[in-house]
Amino acid sequence: MDFRQLRYFVAVFEEGHVGRAAERLSISQPALSQQIRQLEQDLDVSLFQRGGRRLLPTLAAQTLYGHALPLLDGLERAREALRGFRGQVPRSLAIGVLQTVNASLVPLLLERLRVAQPQLVVQLYELSGIDIERRLLTGTLDVGIGFLPPRQPGLHALPLYEDELQLVMAADHPLREFRKVSLAQAAALPLLMLGEEFRVRQIWQEQLAAIGRRPQVQAEMNQMGAILDSLPNTGLVTVLPGRARQMTGARELLWKPISEPRVPLQVGLVYRDAQRQQAVLDLLRSLLEPLVTAV
Repeated sequence: MDFRQLRYFVAVFEEGHVGRAAERLSISQPALSQQIRQLEQDLDVSLFQRGGRRLLPTLAAQTLYGHALPLLDGLERAREALRGFRGQVPRSLAIGVLQTVNASLVPLLLERLRVAQPQLVVQLYELSGIDIERRLLTGTLDVGIGFLPPRQPGLHALPLYEDELQLVMAADHPLREFRKVSLAQAAALPLLMLGEEFRVRQIWQEQLAAIGRRPQVQAEMNQMGAILDSLPNTGLVTVLPGRARQMTGARELLWKPISEPRVPLQVGLVYRDAQRQQAVLDLLRSLLEPLVTAV
């Protein structure tokens, strides 16, 4: 018994008809019938009985079918995993992206992926940094795009570009004339921030802790767009990566670099298995690098 015979058996079992199964498998009916007879001889059991024009599975066939499906599924999963060793991109690609990472990146990446790999089904998820790393470890994501370095052991990173945290405020804010705002000045300002599960918030808290300060968070939201919409009506400020400015659209907001010290950010691809995912990483890097350097 081999995997080919199991695949033939499953087709006959599900179709209940040699002709339809042969058409499904793209082989001749005599060849398929011969393989089924050979399988019955190898196993020393009868798998099908004729009932009119249909083939009726025996109890032995029902037992074999229950074991054959997970075996064939496991074989396909193994083949999918090994495509990376042959430099082939898989058929589907699940990518987790931080909402604070270069808002114009995703639509441009999607278009480039569609042109480069038209057969590839791309699944994009906007997630927090914690969720991206958790899903990478459980295997429900293939690649993440986020801030480096990853925090979970077992994850690796490939840098793409650098950014920095900036202070974002309404056009009539008292600090509107300042070209830059020091970290100590920013620490004293009342904030409207993303929640604590977001990496930007964590980085900001780490920076303030280094100078013995705590962020003055007065309100939280879990959507960057909603925060930007709210700033002109609240008198609050927020802290975001500089490249997120592309999301402002028609909003009249001021973006002030943070200094003394500046807060650099490194953005890149986060992944679990470099050897298995090398083809995907090479593809994404080749498509993303021209986009991030053009901004």
